[in-house]
Amino acid sequence: MAKVKVSKKSTRIDMTAMCDVAFLLLSFFVMTATAKLPEPHPVDAPASTVQTKLPEENLATITVGDQKVFFSVLGKEVRRKTLERISEKYNVQFTEQEYEKFSNIPGFGVPVNQLKGLLKLDIAEMNEEDRQQGIPYDTINNQLGDWVKFAREASREFLNEEMAAGKDVKYVDLDVAIKGDADEDYTTVKRVIDILQEQKKNRFFLVTGLRNEDF
Repeated sequence: MAKVKVSKKSTRIDMTAMCDVAFLLLSFFVMTATAKLPEPHPVDAPASTVQTKLPEENLATITVGDQKVFFSVLGKEVRRKTLERISEKYNVQFTEQEYEKFSNIPGFGVPVNQLKGLLKLDIAEMNEEDRQQGIPYDTINNQLGDWVKFAREASREFLNEEMAAGKDVKYVDLDVAIKGDADEDYTTVKRVIDILQEQKKNRFFLVTGLRNEDF
């Protein structure tokens, strides 16, 4: 009796659709991801199980590490308006190019009299280790307090301008976050908190790293 010949079927799987989906997902994550901005002084924040998300706008961050203090504020216009107020108080004149550059840097940590020199550098040079020695924050030379005060004023002015232009925004005080190194001396962080409280800023965020609850 003759054997029945079974036809062989191809085992090839068409992966075109899967590749399309993979590229779509990759494109989505690339376009929606937030790039990590360079920091003048990276710190290792303490671990915590708290998952409160920081605001994505109207936020100033005070970074504390090695007894040095660094300052950043979100919003190009707010940064410029803040520098204009600093310029007036400390009688330090900035060029239009320096205002533009300052409004584009994510953060800094130098005294006001060294700021023009910092703005002459490119971003990579600015963020070299030990390039920036921190903003003065002691009771005699409390420049950090001025940066916080003027940033709050600048934020208020910017939001008022947005409302006057008919945009759907409402005035809220500038949020402040403290990002301290896990090994930082407590007295430095306490001084930063005192500066905020002197300005009646009693509500602020503490930036921490996420850890497992069973850690």
